[in-house]
Formats: sequence, structure tokens, C-alpha cells
Amino acid sequence: MSIKPSEEEKRLARTPHTLFVLNILLFNLLMTPAAIVLDVGMYGFFIPLLCSLSVIFYIYWRAQKQTLWFVEMHWRLSFRRCQFLILGYLITGFLLVVAWLISLSANDAKMAEIMFTAISRVAVVPTLLAVMVTVVLEAGGYHLINSEKVPDWLINKFPPPGNGK
Repeated sequence: MSIKPSEEEKRLARTPHTLFVLNILLFNLLMTPAAIVLDVGMYGFFIPLLCSLSVIFYIYWRAQKQTLWFVEMHWRLSFRRCQFLILGYLITGFLLVVAWLISLSANDAKMAEIMFTAISRVAVVPTLLAVMVTVVLEAGGYHLINSEKVPDWLINKFPPPGNGK
């Protein structure tokens, strides 16, 4: 559905998408590989994860606030993309736990380390896929703002007030 937001509403509606893309860029694409290269161990995965989850929590909190309808819908849309990213985090977390359990079964400490390292590198793939997909979806969010649209599923769930704003 096409809405007629003001330029100020469009500017405000871009904020959650920009925040999400910055989250992806800083914490997932820059900080995580840096932590791996610096070889700080498993804790290197937790620092970017906690930073990213704090941004996601802010987007969730902000999506619950009542503001201009068009702006609020884009906060909710951005949080929907956050949920997909969280799913990638959960799958990666599950695979890391499996890697840890498998490495515990090794008799040799060096072999356990090698197994954990190999499996943990594969375990980050779901998060990387979620990152790539959500960045493309966020680009679609910018397109929706520029075309003055809100997805139909959001309109059905949160109908606009009488005048469309």
C-alpha cells in the first residue's frame, strides 16, 4: 500500500534501516573477522555478538514506541529483519555447541582443538548467510521508503490510522 509521508517522515523511517546496516557492517563484517584474526578464542565471537544484540534490542524497543505510523512500520520492518539475523545466530550457536561436544570426545588435546576450529569455521556460515540476506532485505527497505510503501503484511497487522499517517 502506498502512503503519502512527508520528507521528514521518510528521513525518520530510514533510521532503523541505517542502524541495522551499520550493525551488520561494524559488528558482523568487521569486528568478528578481526576477533578471529587476532586469535582471542571463543570470546572473540561473544563481543561482536553482544554488541549486535544490543543494537537489535534497541531496534526492538524502538519498534514498540508509538510514533508516526509510517515511521513505526519501518522500525517494525527492520526488527523483522533482526529476527532473521537472530535465527542465524541461534543456528550458529547450536553448531558451536555441537563442535564443542565433539571436541570433548577427542582423546588428544591437539586433535580436539583442530576439530573444534574446523567445525566452528563451518558453524559461522548460517550467520554469514543471514547477514547477506538481511543486507539485501534492508536495501529493499530503503526502496520501500522511497516508493512511499509499507509491506501488506504490516498493513494487515497494524492498519494505518484514518488519514494514512
